[in-house]
Amino acid sequence: MALIRGSASDLLIEARAGHLHTRLRERAGYVIGTRTGIGEVNSWQRSLPILLQLVVDAGLEETEVLLEHQLPHSRQRIDVVLCGVHPRTAESCFVFVELKQWSKAELYLAEVLNVPGMPGRHLHPVEQVRGYCQYVADHTPALVERSRALHGFAYLHNARRADVASLFDHRVDDYGRLFTMDDNAKLADHLRSLLDPNAGRSAGLAAGDEFLNFEHRPTKPLLTLAAQEIQEREQFVLLDEQKVAYELVLNAVERSRAAHTRTIVVVEGGPGSGKSVIALSLLGELARRGQAVHHATGSKAFTQTMRKYAGRGNQRVKGLFKYFNSYVGSHPRELDVVICDEAHRIRENGINRFTKKEQRERAGRQIDELINIANVPVFLLDENQIVRPGEMGSLTEITAAAEALGCEVEVVRLRDQMRCGGSVWYDTWVARLLGLGGTAEQPIPWSKLAGPLDQGITLASASSPESLEAWVLGQQAAHGGVARLTAGYCWRWSDPVGDEGERRLVDDVRIGSWERPWNAKSEGKRIPDVPESDYWATDTRGFGQVGCIYTAQGFEYDWSGVIFGPDLVRRDGMWTPDRSGSKDPLVKRADDPRFTALVKNTYKVLLTRGMRGTAVYSTDPETQAFLEEMTS
Repeated sequence: MALIRGSASDLLIEARAGHLHTRLRERAGYVIGTRTGIGEVNSWQRSLPILLQLVVDAGLEETEVLLEHQLPHSRQRIDVVLCGVHPRTAESCFVFVELKQWSKAELYLAEVLNVPGMPGRHLHPVEQVRGYCQYVADHTPALVERSRALHGFAYLHNARRADVASLFDHRVDDYGRLFTMDDNAKLADHLRSLLDPNAGRSAGLAAGDEFLNFEHRPTKPLLTLAAQEIQEREQFVLLDEQKVAYELVLNAVERSRAAHTRTIVVVEGGPGSGKSVIALSLLGELARRGQAVHHATGSKAFTQTMRKYAGRGNQRVKGLFKYFNSYVGSHPRELDVVICDEAHRIRENGINRFTKKEQRERAGRQIDELINIANVPVFLLDENQIVRPGEMGSLTEITAAAEALGCEVEVVRLRDQMRCGGSVWYDTWVARLLGLGGTAEQPIPWSKLAGPLDQGITLASASSPESLEAWVLGQQAAHGGVARLTAGYCWRWSDPVGDEGERRLVDDVRIGSWERPWNAKSEGKRIPDVPESDYWATDTRGFGQVGCIYTAQGFEYDWSGVIFGPDLVRRDGMWTPDRSGSKDPLVKRADDPRFTALVKNTYKVLLTRGMRGTAVYSTDPETQAFLEEMTS
């Protein structure tokens, strides 16, 4: 999906007249519903005329140009895609362009930069465009056998080579090259080597149509590649801030060994922003380097699933996956790196009834234990996924603990959305729907927030639990993938009944004549044809049971049906929590403000599990009417 397309010559005329950046801003508002900042509009106004003039001067005026093309299943956009015909193969050729207005930049790490006048760290633009190329190649079956069809470069049109000299000490390949204002002649030659100036307008149009009509695979499921990532070689493509976070951690490890410094890296991001992909990429790379590294979470289901899938057939790899409370009473710096995935689930302490007496006596705050256990602790978190009393993993808590222990803190914020179809606006819609994240903006119907071409995710409401179940099964039958039903914890959760061999779950979730059981309990006995609790989200036998927050959090599936129970209802235009509607013994003990926050966060998690589509239903008529309006 591109905001604007046209020939290089036509777009140059529009840019010279001062209209192109205005039309881009209008199209952004219409197509993807985004409010474009003045900085981005100014970059269009200043950068696009320079690139388009160069393309035209190179004799490629008939080349089809796509502006602000959104990556499949991601909210990231490529600045420019040039579409034409390769002069030697006569096949379609696509060139990705990353434009930067920087006049100066310097290396901070091998792939991370400091840019004067701009806060934070920035990915090397060559690595940025290379990541886009690799990502599209990995998600486009038609490009698998066409190794020369895709190319990329970064163009720093305001920079002299001398002012960005350190950036040229970087590998060059088809997916990534660097050009500055001193390299215009070289860049023109490079473009002519990839796009035939004599191909004509029809060839450019055909190539543009082909690119925009490519079919793309859904985002690669985390578990599908986890084993290859950790045991063999890197499989995940990291984009933009994801790669920055990855490189900052590797650099912190090197500094800790060379200068005995201690750095904590905190990675913040919403559901599906790639936190676990970063975690697994780091785990694989550090393990291959021989570093003492663990992956830790507060989730039994997530850790057990990682051990099963990522560590399959390899006991050493299984041993890399731990729990936060594995380090109670441990000695400082036993590890080089601890990667704390889902760090929002950190608790005050890690003591439970299984903790040995000698460990209890040495136990401290869980945050302090996780920081002390490694030279480089890494925390990946989303504060809006805190769903249980006692969970306290936040940037504020971690930063305060780090400073008290004399550690530096690096923070990276992820913007991308790779779950929920990469929809630009779905996470925003959920936050506004539930009034989360400090937003003062009111809930808004999906059709009014998302642009008409933002088709990253299918969203629907169902009038009954029967139709909700039929919807997810219908999507699974029509489009493939995995379907699951989840609900707020608003029904009792019985132990299974029957003798061994005939043991079965009880249909506790009852809405009218519709009855289904919860998933199996975590510490219950085995039940025929029912997966253990830890594997409800990933086992093919998981459908037919209703999942809860304890089994859904941390996982993804294609088609999601979410039941709002009586613990959160809509009254007089406001969400009203109802403690009597909850059957969660832990959450019910929280005070009123905390109870409200926990219940809202629970539904946020459930609403953001579906990669391709989500349908919602509420047992409360007034809330159901509201959800129908919001999904319209």
